[in-house]
Amino acid sequence: MTARIFPVLIALFFYGSLSSAIAQSKSDKKLATHLRADITYLADDSLEGRRTSTEGERKAGDFIEARYKSLKISPYKGNYRLPFDFVYGKEIATGTQIRISNTALQLKEDGFPLPFSASKHVTGDVIPDILEQGNLWLVPLYTNQDQSTDPHFEAEKFMYEKAKENEKKGASGVVFYDNFGGSFPPAFDRHSEHEALEIPVIYVNNATYQKYFSPTVKGSVNIDLNISINKAKRTGTNIAAWINNNAPYTVVLGAHYDHLGYGEDGNSLYANAVKEHKIHHGADDNGSGTAALMEMARAIKKNKKLKHFNYLFVHFSGEELGLYGSKAFVKEQGIDSAHFAYMINMDMVGRLNDSTHSLTLGGVGTSPAWNSVVDMAGNDFKLTIDSSGVGPSDHTSFYYANMPVLFFFTGSHKDYHKPSDVASAINYPGEVAIIRYIERVVTQMDQENKKPEFTATKQKSTGKSSFKVTLGIMPDYTFESGGVRIDGVSDNRPAIKAGLKQGDIITKLGDVKINGMQSYMEALSKFKPGDKTNVVFTRDGKEMTLPIELSK
Repeated sequence: MTARIFPVLIALFFYGSLSSAIAQSKSDKKLATHLRADITYLADDSLEGRRTSTEGERKAGDFIEARYKSLKISPYKGNYRLPFDFVYGKEIATGTQIRISNTALQLKEDGFPLPFSASKHVTGDVIPDILEQGNLWLVPLYTNQDQSTDPHFEAEKFMYEKAKENEKKGASGVVFYDNFGGSFPPAFDRHSEHEALEIPVIYVNNATYQKYFSPTVKGSVNIDLNISINKAKRTGTNIAAWINNNAPYTVVLGAHYDHLGYGEDGNSLYANAVKEHKIHHGADDNGSGTAALMEMARAIKKNKKLKHFNYLFVHFSGEELGLYGSKAFVKEQGIDSAHFAYMINMDMVGRLNDSTHSLTLGGVGTSPAWNSVVDMAGNDFKLTIDSSGVGPSDHTSFYYANMPVLFFFTGSHKDYHKPSDVASAINYPGEVAIIRYIERVVTQMDQENKKPEFTATKQKSTGKSSFKVTLGIMPDYTFESGGVRIDGVSDNRPAIKAGLKQGDIITKLGDVKINGMQSYMEALSKFKPGDKTNVVFTRDGKEMTLPIELSK
């Protein structure tokens, strides 16, 4: 599941007394065995976290495709695999080289071009103690020692504005150097929103500065910049199979099968992800949904009474990077409300809490037909109802195609986007109960033999484009006691820099009182990157206030 702001949770429904464990029949136990085997494989080290466009994801795809072949469920439009290309930010292209005094730097370790650098070859001589002279200009990153230890200093913004200024003054290239050994060194931001300049711009670390540009260095130094910045093009592969009943409308059941790999794309919540290079197994996110979808396909194939709709089973790639797979599928396969009835999405359905039995049901407001779906939960769950058709997963793409959607989600947890999301932590009986619930929904909708009416919901978007800033937190989507409780914080983001931590409950941001997710999103919409304000929160029952600087 992508780390995005979740829509407001509208209401909470209770259905009778909940037992501490879900009773299982013989068929349920068999289903649990299937789930355990599938999730164990999907979360195995050999798949290396199923990062989009990697060999690990390909292996997962082979596994999924083989299952549909064994179930004798046909490929969609003649092929199970539906590859799609997408651009995921920028990258330092092969062939890029930075040479100082005829020595090639180790890219990323010693220095690197900035994402707004021009792709050009420039060379020249500089004198270390004479700045802004010749065709290549040397520029210190920090103006003083205090700035080098300030976590709020926006290094990339400073370098962009300074380089743009120097470009106008005639520089043919700019070399920024870390003159103090800063505590928060810049990194290559593949998603930088700064426009490309017409000159090469690089950054070098403090060790490189000391070796080549410090006041102790005498004479001129030759710098040769051969820079190439590309759009980072990647290829994902959706996997689709379907049961064609020659019905006028098709039902889509979906789940994403990609995960984070080793956290290379910067979406890990594990504090030492980059240094320790650990596999993010993704058993719950979204091995659980992938396995559930294959079992739903098995059940629908077996049930000969389900004949009033066609059934399309889609395993999406690229979800963790921003719903790329589902967006591509909807666009490239011409998904529209004229031929498709509704969509069910299963993302993180493996951690049902045996004590609370809390299950989030999203998209309920996208069709009046879903009112009866709430009743189908029976006594198995305590439902948290989210009416919005927009959320942090692939159903959003179908909602924007004017299709009614339902989203099943057992909630966030301490292992979310961390290596510890492993198969042994899955609640298999709980996932069985969720699958049985979805079977009841699909069965009733087929028996009614009526395409559900689509209703647009108020919350239009929760993606990056809706807000100019983020706190860098993972909210507890099921928290209903006022405020927004933090389930996780991302490294080097506003929340952690301010001192917020897991378990804190945010009650006010600036002048906006936070009662829940809706008011939290309203508060975020009032800020832009660089704005400073106060955040009020409770920790262990005590109210506290901290200053915070907002960033994208």
